[in-house]
Amino acid sequence: MEMYKREEAKTDVKDDPKARALLRQAFEKTARWQPDFKGFSADLKVNVNGKEVRGTVTVKGPRDVSVSLPDPDLQKWAEGQIAMIAVHRGPRSFEESDGKYALTLGDDADHPLGPRLIIHGDGMHSFYRVKGDRITQINRKTPQMAFTINVEDSVVTQDNKFLTTRYTVYYYSPQDSKLTNVESFTDTHTRVSSSDLPATRRIISYENNDVAVRSLSFENHKML
Repeated sequence: MEMYKREEAKTDVKDDPKARALLRQAFEKTARWQPDFKGFSADLKVNVNGKEVRGTVTVKGPRDVSVSLPDPDLQKWAEGQIAMIAVHRGPRSFEESDGKYALTLGDDADHPLGPRLIIHGDGMHSFYRVKGDRITQINRKTPQMAFTINVEDSVVTQDNKFLTTRYTVYYYSPQDSKLTNVESFTDTHTRVSSSDLPATRRIISYENNDVAVRSLSFENHKML
């Protein structure tokens, strides 16, 4: 999945307190690294359709990920994947993220994944679905790409937070809604000190008329 940047745009939509409370509760129940998180280093193994390389990774934050691998293309890909993990797991407050936008609820409360929760003014036409104190679906759209993320499984951490372990991303054309790719993610984690760090990530996708399977494995974690 590509990295993306959300913007703030002016909107006249009136904020719905019910939507805000629902999303805040889900946000606060989502596992993230602690506020004083300094990062970690680990040995890294990358496998792409059976081709395996080994190296190292150092993560200091979402914008500070350093991977060393003998294959430059795999190194760039691994850095992107690990940076995405760091973005999603990095410490931040609700007010610094979705809470800075106007939020409203749709009229589909009986949807199996929960009601539509619309985020106004982020420049990506975003809406989520929230159920059982969890964000169960994420939808975003730009002129260049659009995607839907369905969160399928999670575990409860020692801190009583939800940590996603399986999700699927559907990419489609923003012009005609034609499906262009699907990626299935499966993650595992390991507890180091007071942090739940990535242990493995497997991604199955369809590319060039074939199914591609990639995996990342982290070992010998050390906190920075």
